[in-house]
Amino acid sequence: METKSSLPQGLVMEIERFVREISVVIKRKGREILNEFPITPPQFTALLWLNEQGDMTIGELSQKMFLACSTMTDLVDRMEKNGVVERVRDEKDRRVVRIHLLDKGTSIIMEVMEARQNYLSEMLSHLPEDEVKEMAKHLGTLHREMHQ
Repeated sequence: METKSSLPQGLVMEIERFVREISVVIKRKGREILNEFPITPPQFTALLWLNEQGDMTIGELSQKMFLACSTMTDLVDRMEKNGVVERVRDEKDRRVVRIHLLDKGTSIIMEVMEARQNYLSEMLSHLPEDEVKEMAKHLGTLHREMHQ
């Protein structure tokens, strides 16, 4: 695959490796944190989508998570038993059932995100503040470029 960039290939390879390896570490740490909660990583991802997007149907949520509807249904069943979501009928069309995030689900999101941020804060605390600000600036720029 050819790139249109005039950047040195070695530099691009190095950045890709760093981003990939950081992602692996964050995912691993995230799973460790989730072990302390009554929720699996896919369930947490579903909670994040519901928190960000609001109530969604099983079909909408399965598309966001790239899961089959049957798999999503099983996931929501377990989440409902844990009291983190509930199924609610759409007020405009009673045939439509939406998944609604409950307070317990929101609380889990907040606790997990706080633990993740504490971990990242600890890792960043070893760097000078001006470097952390530059890192945030550059990561923000990369994020915007990827989402255009």
